[in-house]
Amino acid sequence: MAYALLQTETAAGATYADYKAWELKPGERYELIHGEAYAMSAPSTVHQLILADMMRQITAFLFGKRCRAIPAPYDVRLFPEKDESDDTVVQPDISVICDGEKLGKEGCLGAPDFVVEILSPSNTHAEMSRKFHLYRKAGVREYWVVNGEDRTVVVHLFEGDAIISRIYREKETVASAAVEGLSVELAPVFAG
Repeated sequence: MAYALLQTETAAGATYADYKAWELKPGERYELIHGEAYAMSAPSTVHQLILADMMRQITAFLFGKRCRAIPAPYDVRLFPEKDESDDTVVQPDISVICDGEKLGKEGCLGAPDFVVEILSPSNTHAEMSRKFHLYRKAGVREYWVVNGEDRTVVVHLFEGDAIISRIYREKETVASAAVEGLSVELAPVFAG
């Protein structure tokens, strides 16, 4: 999903409290990164088909377990403050959260165990780089970047100061390091 910076005076230096107060039109979505508001474009059909199959596989595995998978739109406050002064709220395509204490009534309070972002043709390198660093800093353990055009998934594992990255191709199966036993077969993900 492409980003466009929200062009209002209230967007610069915005907090989660500000974000909640914005009067948005139906279908409008924003992410707030270090106080800057970014509009998110509507996802493509391919994006949504990939999301649907990944969610199907992940939720089937998680059924009856303590972890939960939640698709966008879903607010993830990576650095939550009780007074809502935090300035970063993202909406990963899929958030997998194993700590029930993080499941707030309005979204996730803290880093999910792992996140999935599905690229669209309009995604920018800067956007993906920004999120990579945000997720790592926040304590996300695993970050999947799905590319529907080249039918790959890049998995980044954040282990202390180490970053371990691996590319999976469309006929492979991605095994999660953050959620033991969880794996996603890529052939059906890219079949749509």
